[in-house]
Amino acid sequence: MKETILIVDDEKDILELVKYNIEKAGYKAYTAESGGEALDIASKRIPSLIVLDLMLPGVDGMEVCRLLRKNELTRNIPVIMLTAKTAEDDMLAGLNVGADDYITKPFSVKVLIARIETVLRRKKSESGASFEAKVTFGPLTIEISKHEVLVDNKPVKLTKTEFNILVFLSGSPDKVFSREQILDKAWNYETAVVDRAVDVHVKSLRTKLGKADKYIQTVRGVGYKFSARN
Repeated sequence: MKETILIVDDEKDILELVKYNIEKAGYKAYTAESGGEALDIASKRIPSLIVLDLMLPGVDGMEVCRLLRKNELTRNIPVIMLTAKTAEDDMLAGLNVGADDYITKPFSVKVLIARIETVLRRKKSESGASFEAKVTFGPLTIEISKHEVLVDNKPVKLTKTEFNILVFLSGSPDKVFSREQILDKAWNYETAVVDRAVDVHVKSLRTKLGKADKYIQTVRGVGYKFSARN
């Protein structure tokens, strides 16, 4: 079965161009010209990925992304945001509301297709990860099936949330995640928890990891990443 891509943009020329090239690359494409239409299609068809323009009439791209992440049906759909804004703050804002990647306009269709393929591969890798997995980074060992973490072969007692954060970050080494993305994955349910809670749990996690705390790195102004290069 072909993977489906939802393209959201209020410029018909861009919609047609992207749709043509996405279908040429072997995907099935749907289109939407407004945020409201995009949310409706996403909840009914559950596309494999959404290419979402930031500047939309009515409900803009930021709000669309935020609402997608709040809906149980659509919260895990990868989103690549298209934006004419190049300011770093705007890009970070997109990542902070749950976008997986962003591309600035004008953009190369080839680059967009490559980004789509990369994000979809990452999604498959994450969803297909074995629950029997055992991963080791220097002195740090994570045994997912046993819900166990070792540092220098000595067990480290983590809370469920701390363990989830560690597994999530280590599953994509060197990829930076916003606090909201970590909240979405580590808590995995709707709650009134604020993103500041991520900082508290990460601090506790680092303390418990001791000498292995170096793997959890802060990316100022964005969030956190797991660095496998230590």
